[in-house]
Amino acid sequence: MLAAHASKSGDSCGRQFPEPRHEYRTEFQRDRARIIHSRAFRRLEYKTQVFLNGTADHLRTRLTHTCEVASISRTIARALALNEDLAEAIALAHDLGHSPFGHSGEEMLAECMREHGGFEHNRQSLRVVELLEHPYPDFPGLNLTFEVRDGLRKHTVDRAPSLEAQIADLADEITYYSHDLDDALDFAILDSDQLDESAIWQRSHQRVSARHPQLLGAELHKNVIRDMIDLQVRDVVATSAAAISAAKPASPEETRRQPMRLIRYSDELTTANRELREFLYANVYYHPRVAEVNRRACEMMRSVFAAYLREPERLGTRPRAESRARASIARFAITLPA
Repeated sequence: MLAAHASKSGDSCGRQFPEPRHEYRTEFQRDRARIIHSRAFRRLEYKTQVFLNGTADHLRTRLTHTCEVASISRTIARALALNEDLAEAIALAHDLGHSPFGHSGEEMLAECMREHGGFEHNRQSLRVVELLEHPYPDFPGLNLTFEVRDGLRKHTVDRAPSLEAQIADLADEITYYSHDLDDALDFAILDSDQLDESAIWQRSHQRVSARHPQLLGAELHKNVIRDMIDLQVRDVVATSAAAISAAKPASPEETRRQPMRLIRYSDELTTANRELREFLYANVYYHPRVAEVNRRACEMMRSVFAAYLREPERLGTRPRAESRARASIARFAITLPA
């Protein structure tokens, strides 16, 4: 059922700690379940996407955002005959290491960690699944397959991630652009007049208005967001299918050696999304109603960080044991098999 260049569970490079295969679940399906049942996944419920959790009933959290990314990842993977389970597992784990309080929280932690190796949520997500989760008595972490862990890395220019990892990356982008916009409209820090400068909003607005001229206000906005997502997914599928067809990769390994990523937007949508991203940063992520609440929350987090740094014994015994164990996990570094 999968294309020749799709990642196959049966061909997985395996786990850091060998385990017998499951009778009726593939390796990537097992990874998906381990992520969903992890403590870090449950904590996503209380982490801010843009607006502080509890601000309103319908605003998104990292957990709802993650579920939306996983859903879009499966849609794109299926359309391209790639491995849905792998794309979904990567999507479900991609924000496990994200800080609280959205963009502001990550910036604050990066500042606090400047003299301690820095902080970047993708690296932290990998650390969570390799070390910080500990549900199994025989090894640290979740012991996920190479392919899922590799999908959580930020790759260098000389080697691309798997197509399934590329899908999860773009699905994340599609989700937070459209749904952060949706939440900002719900939270009334944006109005539709401000969106006149967004080409992608205007395109979908015209399409929805032509189909449903009776829609107004919030109803109209919801349907415009839906149309934006549909247009972006269709664009990614069509553009990626053409790129894959032109490259003619015969195996997953060949897709990694391509000079540019095969899963991508069209040039037109790349430009439109760049403009939308700039719009969101200018008008939403650092809006006074968002920034002030996050500033107070981040100052609280800074104080907690300083207290633990000053008195690490307050962390308890397990974090200190994990710190001592770091030297023994050098072999957890992800390297491609020969």
